[in-house]
This record gives sequence, C-alpha cells and structure tokens, in this order.
Amino acid sequence: MLPAATLESAAALLDLLRSRGLTVATAESCTGGLIAAALTAVPGSSDVVLGGFVTYSNGMKTRLLGVPEEILSTVGAVSEACAERMASGALHAAGADIAVAVTGIAGPGGGSAEKPVGLVYIGVARRGMPTEVRRHLFPGDRAEVRAATVAEAVQSTMRMAEPLTR
Repeated sequence: MLPAATLESAAALLDLLRSRGLTVATAESCTGGLIAAALTAVPGSSDVVLGGFVTYSNGMKTRLLGVPEEILSTVGAVSEACAERMASGALHAAGADIAVAVTGIAGPGGGSAEKPVGLVYIGVARRGMPTEVRRHLFPGDRAEVRAATVAEAVQSTMRMAEPLTR
C-alpha cells in the first residue's frame, strides 16, 4: 500500500497534466507497476493516463521499449542509459506526451559494491525535450525503496510537466 501523501501527489500530478492537456505513460522495473497503480487509484485518471509497461526482465525492456541489448550487456539494466531508453521507449510506444521510467535494485538481494540495494534511476521523457534521468540511493527495505521510488517518480514527472516550454 502506498502512503496517502504519494496518492495526494499523484492526484496533483494528474490535475497538472490535465490542465496542460498532457498525457502520461509509465515504464517500470523495480516498482512492478506501482507508479501506474498510484496514478490510476485517482478517480478520473483515464483521461490522462494512457497506460504502462512493467518490464521486469531485460528481454521485455528490449522487446517492448526498445532498450538496446548492448546497453543491457555493457552498463546493465540499473543504469542511467537504461532509464533514458525506457522513458523514451515508453513515450514512443504509448504515444504519450510524457513518460516516466524507473529501474533499480529494491532488495533485499541483488546489490553489489557498484550498485547497492536502493540504487534507482528515474527517467522522464517529454515530447520535444531532452530526457532527464536522475540517480537516487533510497534507504530502507524493499517496500521502503519501492515506495520512495514511486514518490520521487511522481515528483520528477511533475517537474517535467510544469513548464510549458523549456
């Protein structure tokens, strides 16, 4: 279950997107659809949310979002390059105005010295603008990392939606 504050932020994001005439899509790995769930928990979200992609495996990232296998084999799925391609791939595949993508290591296993548990990359793409990707290191257990990722993804999408031009 997501915190009430995250759901309130999701509602505020949808209001902003609606006021700007923008649509959104999601591409999720470590959150497994929680961002889409937060957005669609808001009544009336269907006029703004086009859909989402849960691409937990590398193969799905490639097939559905066009993430090159070379990125996955060289820098890996948990990387800035992968988050950027996931966001731009979702933007294109869904035909949305904005797409948010997340990829990371929620734990409890799977971390390493270079890529510890809690490492998450969040990418946001908007038509006609450069894709923005930010690296985060969220503390906590699996549920806390995933919840923090959803909250930050909503805020990152809001930042990308705010300006009419950049």
